[in-house]
Amino acid sequence: MTFDGKSTTKKKISKSTLNEWMWGYIMILPTFIGLMVLNIIPAIQTLILSFQKSGSFGKSTWTGLDNYKKLFQDPNVLQATYNTFKYAILVVPATAIISLVVAVLLNKKMKGVSVYRTIYFLPMVAAPAAIAMVWRWLYNSEYGLINYTLSLVGIKGPNWIADPNVALISIVIIGIWSTIGYNMILLLAGLQEIPRDYYEAANIDGASPIRQFFKITIPLVSPTMFFVVVTSIMSAFQVFDVIFMLIDQGNPAIEKTQSLVYLFYKHSFILNDKGYGAAIIMLLLAIIMVVTVIQVKLQKKWVNY
Repeated sequence: MTFDGKSTTKKKISKSTLNEWMWGYIMILPTFIGLMVLNIIPAIQTLILSFQKSGSFGKSTWTGLDNYKKLFQDPNVLQATYNTFKYAILVVPATAIISLVVAVLLNKKMKGVSVYRTIYFLPMVAAPAAIAMVWRWLYNSEYGLINYTLSLVGIKGPNWIADPNVALISIVIIGIWSTIGYNMILLLAGLQEIPRDYYEAANIDGASPIRQFFKITIPLVSPTMFFVVVTSIMSAFQVFDVIFMLIDQGNPAIEKTQSLVYLFYKHSFILNDKGYGAAIIMLLLAIIMVVTVIQVKLQKKWVNY
């Protein structure tokens, strides 16, 4: 007892509560271990490596901020950063808009809707190598299907892969095409969670389908759209496989198409300068973190929970 007559005895935690806590920690343990082994520890090792210079026989020497000083003076890094931002700016809005329109169309009751949904989702399950081979054939300037089709109407198609002014647009087209299906499935799930009562009430009030889309569909699907935009931006900033398989090292368009991840791969595994490659990837990590924080701040203005 204290001087004011109140008891200081702490409330004991029941055995059932302790049992729930124990099973809760057991359930999250595999995820925690996976995050530590596959994400946290490699990120820390990469950060440490970014302050080092790789030598022969796997030995590294500490160089401090030399890699970062070189990073901000390297025109290739600046160009790769510009390419990465340009790719993301072109791909993300187009993917989000097209995916939403497709999801709304495929959310209606129609014959063969499951087949259409499967067709749109097929690019997500196809191997990246197979996708690159098919698009490489489509983009071929001499016998590709796209230029052949353009020639039928008297248009001479460009060199889609080798022209520095066109190559990035070609990669953007593949990026949009390959991610529409996945985002469409996510948005379709969000659309199916919207109660039909809202649309029935709007029909009674005489609201047109377009007005319903902007006043009901978009506000209520905005949480799912926010997730789609965040994940799409992260994926766009990490573009690599399409560039790697479509653009050769000797391609004149390589400088105008290489991303930060491609530059990281080049320095780490081709030029064997893993310290500088780690500095490049840390720059990319910083960019993604800043962009994500900005999105989280801005989502309060347009996302309706």
